[in-house]
Amino acid sequence: MNDKISYQKMEQITTAVKFIFLLFCGCLLMAPFIWMVSVGFDRTANVTMPFPPKLIPENPSPFNYGIVFENGRLIQSYINSGFITVISVFLSVSSALLAGYAFSKGKFKGKRILFLIVLCTLMIPMEPRLIPLYKLFNSVNLLNTYWPLILPSIISGMLIFLCKQFFDQLPDTLREAAQIDGAGEFKTFFQIYLPLAGPIAATMVILSFIWSWNDFMWPLVVLSDQDLHTVPLYLASFSLENGTSLGGLTMALATVSILPIIIVYLFLQRYIIQSIALSGVKGE
Repeated sequence: MNDKISYQKMEQITTAVKFIFLLFCGCLLMAPFIWMVSVGFDRTANVTMPFPPKLIPENPSPFNYGIVFENGRLIQSYINSGFITVISVFLSVSSALLAGYAFSKGKFKGKRILFLIVLCTLMIPMEPRLIPLYKLFNSVNLLNTYWPLILPSIISGMLIFLCKQFFDQLPDTLREAAQIDGAGEFKTFFQIYLPLAGPIAATMVILSFIWSWNDFMWPLVVLSDQDLHTVPLYLASFSLENGTSLGGLTMALATVSILPIIIVYLFLQRYIIQSIALSGVKGE
């Protein structure tokens, strides 16, 4: 009996130590973000940045954030980024779900070779593709438009790989039962497998949203009109124009620029857990 009680106490102490350690690591990782938000509320940071850094400003003021939300160029860049991101996420996730299902459950010649080619695209970074993509879109007169930012994102090797791995965990008996009932491939996918793909779909939406919203290099190459600039481009141009001055306003802009990512992640995180609980299928 005493051994059981001592074992329970040791287990509680171990759990408490793990919790405290993880809490410390979480606070350590969150410190830069908290400092960024704090400097945004510090009006004096527009003159000189506070040193040493303070997590809580002495005289908090919403002045910088008020200016940010009254900034017409920022609002326009938000609209541009939102339009590009929503379309890119929809197309990339839709194509990845269809391709992942085909590579997982489909039976056709050259499936392994095609999937190997998809995996090979993961080894090619964006930098070597800049010049060929630029010349391609320049030849069809699509530079300085939204199309160069949307079309390349339709096919994503990483998302297709994730979908394929997820559908591999789902039993083939579902497809066989649907075929016995006379359902075709599209009906089998949309009515049987797609409702079970909630966890991977939510994960892909988060990843695709982050990639599209934070994309900086490729929009910088293809967009020359300031009216078409995305949020990262506007933030970079604002920082270059003002240098080290207006630090509080710059931090407020940076905080506002990442808010959509945080909102989307917090919103879909619940649906990932809920989808796993309601799917009724274990990936074992």
